[in-house]
Parts: sequence; structure tokens; C-alpha cells
Amino acid sequence: MKALLFGASGAVLLASLAAPVQAQATQEQATRLDEIVVTAQRREEAAQDVGQALSLIAGDALEERAVLVINDIENVVPNMEVDSQFGGGQPQFRIRGIGAREYSSNNASTVGVYVDEVAHPYTVTTQGALFDLARIEVLRGPQGTLYGRNTTGGAVNLVTNAPTADARVGALVEYGTYDRAKVEGYISGPIAPGLLGRLAAVAEQGGAWQYNRDTGEELGDLDKTAVRGRLTWDVTEALTADLSATWSQDRSDGLGFRLLGPYTPSGSTTTIPADTAWRITGWELSPELAAVSGRQVGDNPGRDNEGLDLSARLTADLGFADLTSITAWQSFERDEYNDWDGTRFAESDVWFYNDIDVFSQELRLASQGGGRFDWLVGAHYADEANDGGFVTQFRGFGQTLIETAYEQDVEAIGVFTHNSYRLTDRLSLIGGLRYEYEERSLTSAGTAVGGVPGGPELRYDTDLSEVSGRVGLEYELSDDALLYAGVARGVKSGGFTTYNATSATPFKPEIVIAYEAGLKSDWLDDRLRLNAAVFFYDYTDQQVQGLEYDREVGRLGKITNVPESHILGGEIELTWVPVDGLTISQSLGYKDGEYDEYDAIDGAATDAANPPDGPWDIIITNDRSGEQLQFPPLTYAGAVSYDWLAAGWDWRAETNYSYRDELYSVSSSSIIDDYWLVNASLSTGPANANWRVGLWARNLFDEYYEETRNGFNGSARPTTSPRQGRTVGVRLTMDF
Repeated sequence: MKALLFGASGAVLLASLAAPVQAQATQEQATRLDEIVVTAQRREEAAQDVGQALSLIAGDALEERAVLVINDIENVVPNMEVDSQFGGGQPQFRIRGIGAREYSSNNASTVGVYVDEVAHPYTVTTQGALFDLARIEVLRGPQGTLYGRNTTGGAVNLVTNAPTADARVGALVEYGTYDRAKVEGYISGPIAPGLLGRLAAVAEQGGAWQYNRDTGEELGDLDKTAVRGRLTWDVTEALTADLSATWSQDRSDGLGFRLLGPYTPSGSTTTIPADTAWRITGWELSPELAAVSGRQVGDNPGRDNEGLDLSARLTADLGFADLTSITAWQSFERDEYNDWDGTRFAESDVWFYNDIDVFSQELRLASQGGGRFDWLVGAHYADEANDGGFVTQFRGFGQTLIETAYEQDVEAIGVFTHNSYRLTDRLSLIGGLRYEYEERSLTSAGTAVGGVPGGPELRYDTDLSEVSGRVGLEYELSDDALLYAGVARGVKSGGFTTYNATSATPFKPEIVIAYEAGLKSDWLDDRLRLNAAVFFYDYTDQQVQGLEYDREVGRLGKITNVPESHILGGEIELTWVPVDGLTISQSLGYKDGEYDEYDAIDGAATDAANPPDGPWDIIITNDRSGEQLQFPPLTYAGAVSYDWLAAGWDWRAETNYSYRDELYSVSSSSIIDDYWLVNASLSTGPANANWRVGLWARNLFDEYYEETRNGFNGSARPTTSPRQGRTVGVRLTMDF
């Protein structure tokens, strides 16, 4: 595998050596590292001045780094994983091992996701197109003293491009393997005195790369459309209004599953052999599931999701401080059909539906800086309604339709403060505090089998009343080096297991005490940037997928709490410009964790100890203390790029690569192998021109890798969700 990495990096280095002798520096060549201004701490400041582990992805680098959906940021950020659970449209975020693995859409994320400072509490709303972004900021570690909601894992901030003071028009057109096409464009500039506007849109089509083993039908076409409008209005010299509206629609195909071993469907004498070809899958929607989901029997697995986001951000200069108000409303409809058994049989087919509405209001008052004491106080309110459920045909129930429907309401209010006091010219004390109160309720009649209600409609309630915060020190070793250390307490909400609401008793909130120390530094006249961090997490009531038993019903898959566990590790990020035009970046993340106290129910032993038809009165547990937590220990990523001028044309050669360690899949009791990914691109355009054309390759060496596995079909060998092989294409960008 190392040979692949060095081969790809070597290709870029050879391109630099092969550049003509007359090559000279241009405005686009990197001569030193830029100071990047971020808003991760709710104020504009240099990223290197933020005393927390922070990774950045520039918006104009997303295509080059193959960040096509939000899941792809895991390939460029150390110690981060983002996967769509069982190939569906429900992404789960994990940072430093903190995060969930569930496919329902009603529980809070351990990682906060924000678009222009507006929280998206349900991650299913983030699976649409990434477009017209200025940057993505990823903060690692508990958050709560600066952001709208409490999180234990960290925060992902998507910052969209603001309207420009001068008139501009831009476009990107891309075409690649399997007829995948993407068109993105924007228009921006002044509309009237004091009023700026920006309109951006994107459309993605094609790309079907899988096929049905029985019919030859294709699967995997994209069908995404999104439009965003932004207005910036200088109401007065002291008051600015930022208005934003985003509409998105995703009617893309889903991901097909492969059979890792021979499979005999329930009640059949036909054995389907293991899939040997990478692209093979299978599906067939039954008439019963087609009828309830509003689909046709011949439809592909896929989704028909639609969202609308509205927000108004008001910023007032009060002279002594800045007052910020953010009012937002989100509406999202989820309609998604998946075939998890990967066959034409109704062994594990599922249809998800959700109707989500979120209103939020945030107020912040922040000092304007310049003195020894910088302060921020704020309050956040959210009112959420999430009505949904799922219908499935499952092997264990003889392909009978099973439906779990629910209505969930959440109301939360938090007050917070974040402060920095400069004790000396180089030493600062950081302190933040948050109090949050939250009420969650879920109403459900349980799981209906074959149209028979599971029971009377019941209401379940849980609440949260917790204090979180952060205290730390920052010491400036020099103007270009910052040491920081601190301890933070993070809290994630409890919630309900809705994929089995026979007994929707809530699980408890989880709490993390996080200890972290790090270094941020620039060296060699701003040509070398080295950032590093180490951490230790003390984890209480960690939320995991587990089992519970109902005396009358038997085994239930539930989200449960682990009393005590811990995680430790660290990251190193390096960026180097050894010569003008050549930029090398590398990052390495490592983490290790285990359960310290965990008596888990042993499903097989409990089933054997009770009558086959119940009642289930005997519960047998296993002591899993000392067992490793389930995440890839090692992640690595890097990129090498070279810019040069030759014959009046600007050239850029770039390669990026990533490695992900092996992962134990709990749902399939098997190991998902480690893998390398390598991408590359070559682009050019006339010097000082407003257009460029390029060639790109993703997964250059056609590496086979998997995202998730499951054992839902009852087979001794699980099914797996494979990822796409090598694709190549062309790209044209224009900016006027």
C-alpha cells in the first residue's frame, strides 16, 4: 500500500521537476502559508490563534480533494468518521471515537453540524449537495460555550460564500465516468446602495455504477438540485442584516449491498452465490411495501428528500459590544427506500419517512476585542417537531410488513458564556460555562405487525438539565507559536430508540470530561505549519447499540448506556511549502479506547435460558469491561500540489491520499478491512485568465473498500455496502 502512496506523490513531484526551466512564480503559486480567518469561536480570528484542535477545508479545494458529500470530510480530517448508516441517507458523525451508529432520524448528533451558524440537529438534513462554500471548519472536542447546542464530539461548521461588493459570475461544469455530470454556478454583487446579493445553484445527475445481478438494471444515479439566495443589507451604519434561503431536493438512487457469502432466502431452496464482482447487487420492491411507500414495484432503492432552510442574522454595533441575533426555520421531508439484504427477496427491505420542522433563535452579545478581557454571553432556544417512522419487511417476521410510527417534540433552551482574560502579554485564561434545559417527548403506539397495532398509544418523556463548560490556558511561546491546555465537560442529549418502539423507554444523556493539550505553530518564515494535540476522554453513560428484553415480546434492539469508558489519542497536522509553488500537507490521527464498566446482555445465552415463546424472565449478561471500543484506531491523510507557469499557461498538479484502519463491525460481527484512497488532478489555463480546465481521477488505484456491514438477513456471512471504484473526468471552471 505504501507503494501506491509514494507512487501518487511521486507523480506530482516528477511534474514539478519536469516543468520547463523558464517556469517562474505566478500569483497563484504558494510562496508561504496564508493566514486563514475563521469564525469557529463566533468571532473573526486567525485559525492559528484558536486554542482548540481545528481543521479547515477551503471551499475551492472541495472538488480537488474529492469532498463531494459531507461524508467525504472523513478523508481529510484526522480522527474523524462520517458514514451513511447501512448505505442509507442517514449520516453519522464521529470525532475522536465520540459518535453514534444508528439509522433512525430522531436523535441528536454527538457532533454539531452548523450551516452559517444555524444548527442542524438532525443529521439526515445534511446529506444533500455541498455547494458554494467558503470553507468547512471542523472543531474537535466537546462544544457548548459558543454554539447553539451541546455536543460531546465536536462541531462541523459549513460557511457559505457571502455576497461580494463587486459584480461576479462563476460556474463549474464537470463530467465523468458512468455519465456523472455536475453543473454549479453563482451570480453575486450589488443590487442597490447598501444591499448586496448572491444567488447560487447546483445540479448533479447520473453516475449509476452498480447493477442488478438478476435484471442488469443500473443503480447509483444522482439526482440532486439545490438553490441558495443570500442578501446582505446595511440597514444603518451600525446594523447589518444577513438573510439566507436554501431549497434542496435529493431524488438520488440508494446504495446497493453485496453478498459476502452464499445466501439462502427464508423459505426458499434457491441459494444465491457470493458476489464476486465489485458492482453486483440486487433488489426488488414488494407490492406490499410499494403500496405503503407510494412507489412502483420496479423502482430502485433511493430517496425523495426535500428541504427548505430560512435564516435571518442581524448584527448591531452597540459601541461597547456587538449584538447578534440569528432566527432560523428548517423544514425537511425524508422519504427513503433501502434494500439491506441485497437480493430480490423481501428479507430486509425498509422505507423511512420523516417530517421535520425546527425553529431556533439565538442571541449573543460579544465584546469587540482589543483589551485584556474578551467576553461573550448568549442564549439559544429551539423548538423541534419530528414526525416519522419506518416500514420494513424482515426475515425474522416472515416478510410481514412491520411499521413503527412516532411523533417527537423537543424544546430546549441554553444560556452560555465564553471568556478570555490576558493574565500577561503571553498568557491567557480561557473560561466558558453553559446551562441547558431540554424536554423531549415521544408518542407511539409501538410496532405494528401485519397491520395489527402494537398496543395503545403511549407517551414517553425525558429531560436534560446539565451544566457544561471549559477552562484552559493559552501561552504564546512566540508570535508564531501557541501552546494550549484545558479541560471541558460536554453533554449529549438522551433520547428514544424509534426503530423498535415496542418499549420506547428513553436512554440517558452521555457526558464526556475531555482533557486536551496542543501546539499551534508556524516556522521557517511562514513556510512550515505544525499543529498537534493530545487528549484523554473520561466517558460516562456512553450511548451504544445494545439489547433489552421485554418479558412478553422478547429481544429488542435498543440504544443503551455504558456506565464508564475512556478514549485517548492525538493528532498531528503539518503543511509545508519547501519551494515556491510546491505545497505538502500531512495529517495523522490515533485513538484508543475501551469499556471500563459494562455488563451487556448476552442475547444468545438469554434466548437459550428462556422458553422459545417466552416469557423472558431470565436475563444473562456478559462483563465486557476491558473490551476495545469500535472505531478505526489510525487515520492518515495527505496532499501534494505543485503550481507552475509554462508557455504562458498556469499549471497545477495535485494528488491527495488517505488511509483508514480496520474496523470491527458490531452489527455483522466481522472485520471491515483497512484501505487506502488516492485521488489526483491536473488543471491548466492561460495565465491571468478567468477560466481553467482540468482532468481528475478519484480512487485512482481502484481500491475496494467498504463503509458498513450488516447481518439483517440472518446469513452467516453479512452483506456489505461497498464504495465506488475508480472514476475519471474533466472539469471546467470560470469566474468573471
